[in-house]
Amino acid sequence: MSSIDRLFQSLRASGRKALMPFITAGDPDLDFTAAVLKKLVSAGCPICELGIPYSDPIADGPVIQASYTRALAKQIKLSQILEMLGTTAPALSAPIVTMVSYAIVHRHGVEKYVAEAKASGVAGAIVPDLPVEESGPLMEICRRADFSLIQLITPTTPPDRAKRIAERTTGFIYYVSVAGITGERTTLPQNIVENVSRLREQTELPICIGFGISLPEHVRLLAPIADGLIVGSALVRRMAQVGAKSRETVLEEIGGYVRELLMAIKREKR
Repeated sequence: MSSIDRLFQSLRASGRKALMPFITAGDPDLDFTAAVLKKLVSAGCPICELGIPYSDPIADGPVIQASYTRALAKQIKLSQILEMLGTTAPALSAPIVTMVSYAIVHRHGVEKYVAEAKASGVAGAIVPDLPVEESGPLMEICRRADFSLIQLITPTTPPDRAKRIAERTTGFIYYVSVAGITGERTTLPQNIVENVSRLREQTELPICIGFGISLPEHVRLLAPIADGLIVGSALVRRMAQVGAKSRETVLEEIGGYVRELLMAIKREKR
């Protein structure tokens, strides 16, 4: 049982839901990335997602794309990210998962990536550009390493394909709330509840919902049907203010924003 499995087992037993923040590694630098991870966990987030910068992301909106561009312009390397995680992740009371392109994993070496990521304290990987039909080799390597391989299901995924994806997923399913790109939205599609309910009939895995979630009202809407809620662009946008604001100010604003969302989850639970 991986650390992600243990986390969601514990959350389900106590009727709690996870807030999963996403941030970009190396924007504006890795020292700040480490500081934000610590702030997120100390604020109460039980799991965090770290984006590995990539030049051609397939589903990220302008805010996250811009953060990747800034990190890559500073020549942030995968080895540097893993080194930072190696000194940061083991001290955190929350699993870390990476959002990473398969192109990066393949170029680094699949077995090498999984081994080094796990040695650095990473609990699993979300690989958005890996088709389920081609996921077998990575799935087997992850299984042997007890390293979660998290895959995505979208509103347009046919039911039979969604079932195949669920069968090749460990840790949790990342359910994409909208047929589009990441980014903050004022409203979410009305069919989310129906789609997630249908997906629950096909799998017992935890389901975490991402894309577009940024407001307390989103959290209150989705907490009853989700095991976890993923928030990214709203946090990445705040991190981009470093320079215009001090690092200490941005950290406090991030902490306050996350605590507001966590309070919305707790109120929904009651």
